[in-house]
Amino acid sequence: MTASTGPRDGRQVRWDRHKEERREQIIDAAIAVVEESGPGTEVHVQQIAERAGLSRTVVYRHFEDRADLDRAVQTKILDGFWAELMPQITLDGTVPQIIERVVGTYVRWAVAHPALHRLADHDITRAATPDDGAGGPLEQGLERLAGQIANIVHLGAVALGGELTDDDRASLDPLAYGIVGAVFSSVRRWLTHPDPALTPETLVTLVSQTVWFGIDGHARRLGVEIDPDRAVEDIAGDVLGALVEAGGR
Repeated sequence: MTASTGPRDGRQVRWDRHKEERREQIIDAAIAVVEESGPGTEVHVQQIAERAGLSRTVVYRHFEDRADLDRAVQTKILDGFWAELMPQITLDGTVPQIIERVVGTYVRWAVAHPALHRLADHDITRAATPDDGAGGPLEQGLERLAGQIANIVHLGAVALGGELTDDDRASLDPLAYGIVGAVFSSVRRWLTHPDPALTPETLVTLVSQTVWFGIDGHARRLGVEIDPDRAVEDIAGDVLGALVEAGGR
């Protein structure tokens, strides 16, 4: 007779859950130490272990090496950031208002968590091969964000009557990535400047206006004029109404 594997499977499930909980405990402890230590301060594994109430040896049982721990911490920091930012990318309001809402959310998060921003922006050595193209957590997140923006711009240009050539469509990816990268670079520079003269509110306005000027300029190049004072929902409603009217003829 073959013995049942149920109890053993149950123990394995509980053990896997325990390991995952312990891993999260360590990551949360690391984030807490980073925030308390301030931007640019070197954080040691021993500090993380003490904060988690564990030994240094136990910490390394759950991570391959220090780089693996740092990547896990970076990923969780960015997951929290994206969770705040992504809900702001909606079509509520005018285009300039949407831009300012998204940029403002980012700047406020960076001001509230400067040490986490510094670590999230840090280029952590990856265990994967250099040619695998996966990129780190920040790069992957920026690519997802840029992809969303490129899709929105594409749909908006088509809906507003713009005629996109193959080159126009191909240009949306580097254009969107350039916009996202410029925003992050501007905020990074402001955060690390030894004597920043701009207030957070002024920075949000400056960066938001710069993004708007870029989007407006490229929209005009594609034959689309965006009214900065009209809500996107109203513009979309007009376009939909025109399509319905044209279809009924």
